[in-house]
This record gives sequence, C-alpha cells and structure tokens, in this order.
Amino acid sequence: DIPLVIRHAFLAAEDADFYNHPGIDFVSILRAAYKNVVHGKVRQGASTITQQTVKSLLLTREKSIERKVKEAILSYRLERYLTKDEIFSIYLNEIFLGSAACGVKAAAKMHFHKRLEDITVAEAAFLAALPQRPSELTSPKNRTAALMRQRYVIEQMLKKKMITQAEFNEAERYKLKIYHYDEQTIFAAPYYSSH
Repeated sequence: DIPLVIRHAFLAAEDADFYNHPGIDFVSILRAAYKNVVHGKVRQGASTITQQTVKSLLLTREKSIERKVKEAILSYRLERYLTKDEIFSIYLNEIFLGSAACGVKAAAKMHFHKRLEDITVAEAAFLAALPQRPSELTSPKNRTAALMRQRYVIEQMLKKKMITQAEFNEAERYKLKIYHYDEQTIFAAPYYSSH
C-alpha cells in the first residue's frame, strides 16, 4: 500500500541496488571502506536496507566488528526466508523517522499532517533523507542540513530514473510545510504514545 514515490525515494537514498544484491552489497562496503580510510574517519556507511532492518529489529546500535559480522550473517539469512518486498515493507513500516514517528505512515502524518497517498516527491525525499540522523534532521534548528539531504535524495531519484526531469524541477520548487511536533504533547503520556 506504500506509494511508489515513497519506495523510490527510500531506494534512491538508502540502497538503489536493493533488488539486486543478496542482503549485503560488497561493492558498497569496499567503496565506503576506501572513503573512510582516505578521510581517516568514518564518513560513509555501507548498510543495505536488509542490514538496516536487521540492525533496527534484532541488534544493538553499537559500532563494532562483531556487530557488523552478526548483521551480515542475519541479513543473508533474512534474504533466504523473506522476499525483497517483504523485507522492504518491514523496513518502511518500522524505521524510526524522528519526532516519535516509526514508519513512513506515521512520519507523513507527523511531519506533514498528510496521508501517505498524498505525499509529493519533495516530501517523500524529505522522509527518505531522515534515516541516517532522524532526531537531528527533524529538529527545526537543523533544517538546512535536512533540506540539503533532501535535495541529494531528489537528485538520486532523477539519476536513477525514478522521476522525470519535470518531476525533479517541480520537487525542487516545492516549498515544504514541515510541522514541528510538540514534545510536551507527545511525551505527556509516554507509554500511551509508544503504544
């Protein structure tokens, strides 16, 4: 039920080769490792959508070689038992997208006060920009960084031929109306809010 524009935005932003790899993208891992060595620090990750799903549902966020190995093994196994569409569906419905929103439906409602099917290309790109740093990028004080990441996603969608040039132009001109959540309202009843 998730609109194609949202699926395309997340594929463009997170894992354009999702439907072509076995859960682990060795080319991306090597490219990220090279860039990280060149810059002397971790600047680029190489997690596939399958790996991100495994990490968010089954593992901790600790950064260690052991966790990465577990993540790779579990990703490979998950790909053997579920279809790509099933994995992608779990990812899109469970991913944290800031402001207490888990999943794209909740994020569309939280950030844009819209139903999922009414989301534009520009809004889909904004949502797809969030997984790397959701709490940071949804904060109004970091709006410039969020919009830069959103522009990157729109550019990737065009580059991967997921949108037309006309859709790209329209998305670039589109003025986002992002609603900032009221922390007092959301966390007044934390158990209820989480449920």
